[in-house]
Amino acid sequence: MKAYLRVAVFGAIAAGFTLTAAARDTLDPGDPDEAMLISNKLFCDNEEGKPSLYWWKGTMYSRIPGEKDRHLFDVHGMNIRACKKFEDPVKGIGFRSVSREAMFYIDPETGEVINEWENPWTGEVVEVVHVANDPVNARRANWSRDEDGNGRINFDRYTIQDGIAMSGGGAARLFYENPLSGDYQDYVGHKYHATEFLTMAFPWEDAIDSSKTAIQDAVISWGRISGWMPWMKMRSREGLVVFYTHGMRLHDWSELPDVIRNEIETNYPVYMSPPPLDDDRPNDTSWTVFKRYVDEKRAREAAESEGAE
Repeated sequence: MKAYLRVAVFGAIAAGFTLTAAARDTLDPGDPDEAMLISNKLFCDNEEGKPSLYWWKGTMYSRIPGEKDRHLFDVHGMNIRACKKFEDPVKGIGFRSVSREAMFYIDPETGEVINEWENPWTGEVVEVVHVANDPVNARRANWSRDEDGNGRINFDRYTIQDGIAMSGGGAARLFYENPLSGDYQDYVGHKYHATEFLTMAFPWEDAIDSSKTAIQDAVISWGRISGWMPWMKMRSREGLVVFYTHGMRLHDWSELPDVIRNEIETNYPVYMSPPPLDDDRPNDTSWTVFKRYVDEKRAREAAESEGAE
């Protein structure tokens, strides 16, 4: 989910909107600086450093040509972020987000987090490596205006119906060098190729309300089509996985469902808050996290082997 979220947080908010309310009670989407404030309210908060929490749940399916799709797992995910605000005489208002993101694979039968899985195609029992990406930050601030002072925010991806703004287009199409290539061919092939989709709906009045620093009542639907997860050890076996989820913005930590809240509080407590606003670490992905997992496991096994000699 992270790649599309990083694009959408500073993306367009509405299509063809004409301001009719009192100017100082509402933000003007036609003004580049106020459009940025509207945009940033969706995933982040215009109050600098205030955490924003999104949660989603859904299912993960297999897709192999000539074979019936399998319901492999349920999933629960979350993203917690905060934003630092900038101002520039030419580029106007800017925001940079910092965040952490986790998603856990759930046994569809028991409803519990699963840590070992018997691969039905290979018969091998593998350790489940959950999504735990820290950080997932914007590389730089996103500004309301370009270097020449022209507005950068457009509103052509959203429509408004009965006071509800809805996103209805766009996808993150990912294709890049896989960090697990080379010495990791047991786990995955050479290129990472995926597409992520995000749909959102929220009250437009909240978006343009100048007294509100965030759009709290937002719902989302996220999906992803990608190759096998590397921990599944599918090697070069043909097929892919499909994620289909729905979720919402939460008011606070206590609203997370027990299964994900308990897992984070017990095993991933750093994910209860966003990174510091000046965090400049390289971003994590599921693939870089898994690469570290494999490297650390191999180092442990090598050390144990040496100690046994």
